[in-house]
Amino acid sequence: MFTALLDTSVLWPSLQRDVLLSMAAEGLYRPIWSTAVLQELTWAEEAKRVRRGATPKKAHAAAEWLVTQMTQAFDDSCVQGWEPLVGSYGLPDPDDEHLVAAAVVGGAGVIVSSNLKDLPEDRLPEGIGAVSAARFAADTVSVSPGFALRALENIAQRYQNPARTVRELVATLEARYDMTDAATLLVAALEREEDRHG
Repeated sequence: MFTALLDTSVLWPSLQRDVLLSMAAEGLYRPIWSTAVLQELTWAEEAKRVRRGATPKKAHAAAEWLVTQMTQAFDDSCVQGWEPLVGSYGLPDPDDEHLVAAAVVGGAGVIVSSNLKDLPEDRLPEGIGAVSAARFAADTVSVSPGFALRALENIAQRYQNPARTVRELVATLEARYDMTDAATLLVAALEREEDRHG
């Protein structure tokens, strides 16, 4: 199964994270991350919730709950033993070395990140690329639009107050995260399904 390392920058936005991980849950790829990614995500999620009005204690608890849910759902995704490789790649930002190290150890074919300028192609090991979440989503949906649509349907079912339709979720992906190509593929899959069911 194709393996992708997910950077904190693509896991921090809530719906984007939900879509990426829901597609992984459908078996479209295997997600991996490092302990450093999880630590960054905990901090970023906590800070986001405080900005939105949560108390620091509640924000911390919610952030830890999120990371626990992720690690339980994908219990083989946290890469171990990447630390010795940090400093091997000469990246513009040394703080990103853990991403490449974990990708190498975890056998990832791609690093999914919003900070592509800090992951130049000429510094990445052979066989590992770096792509945006929008590009990765489009590539993943194209592998199996039906399974990707099922991932969106599962997300829509979790929205209760207010309810969200698959079309509304897809529109948000396009507007908020620039996932135009993925949205086009998902809408086409949705229309095919609607035609089948009359």
